[in-house]
Amino acid sequence: MIEDLLVPLVPERFLTDERYRNGHIRIINALPGRRIIGVHTPEMRALAKELAAGEDCRDILCGFAREASAECRTNERTLAHEEMVIWGMMINYMKCTLDERLEYVMEYVPYIDNWAVCDMFDGSAKWVLRKLSVNPYSELAGKLIDIAGKCGKDADRLTVRDVLWGYLCECFASAREFEVRFAVVMAMSYYLDREWIGRVFSCIDEIDFSKIHSEYISARSFRQAVKSGGIPGNGVALGEPPYYVRMGVAWLLATALAKFPDDTRAYLWHCRLPDDVLKLYARKARESFRTRDVNPF
Repeated sequence: MIEDLLVPLVPERFLTDERYRNGHIRIINALPGRRIIGVHTPEMRALAKELAAGEDCRDILCGFAREASAECRTNERTLAHEEMVIWGMMINYMKCTLDERLEYVMEYVPYIDNWAVCDMFDGSAKWVLRKLSVNPYSELAGKLIDIAGKCGKDADRLTVRDVLWGYLCECFASAREFEVRFAVVMAMSYYLDREWIGRVFSCIDEIDFSKIHSEYISARSFRQAVKSGGIPGNGVALGEPPYYVRMGVAWLLATALAKFPDDTRAYLWHCRLPDDVLKLYARKARESFRTRDVNPF
């Protein structure tokens, strides 16, 4: 797709320093077959902004979607990690109406297959905090009355967060690991305030970790497979799958503890989260300078 634009941005150190290169690749921990070119986030962000402002922005986005769809049919990952990141950043940076942006978001999210791709998309989605701008003749405009009724607001008082929330709830209930993580990190980034925190806690409490499919396996499972004579084609995560959902929820809770410690502890007293998620949360809280001196429970 856009590899010719990315290769010149690769830092010399990535090409010449094997230890640095392996560390970069290990942190991203992409699935097998997903190439990592080695471009850093600031350069990807600058390129995404440039492409999003170009006349062929929508053609590039359609090209990414076609390539990702072909990957699913052939079971071969042809897009590079950096192309996946820039695809998401372009959606966030392009100038368009909310309903058009949501169409691109809903097309993109099912193809997210890595924590870094997910988190960089969510982190650059500042449009979530903008004023509501909807094409009055669009399908979304016709749904605003229903959305307003569910939110208990007048249609003219709805925000982008109100409109997006319905889709996030669908992602919270998904069986795909990174659709769920997408919702968790979006909620952590844009919904942890007095108005929304109760609904956020309700959604994470309903996550059924047992039904979520992950293309990653634990290091223990990987070692057992190798010992049995096979090398699985999965990615390897630090903990039990869906590890990246478990860690995402732990991260959200640690952030909530920093902002609303009493509400967070009150929720944890009666929550239905698995014990391993609570342990990850407690560790995350201890490691953060904002909460290291705050009782997590």
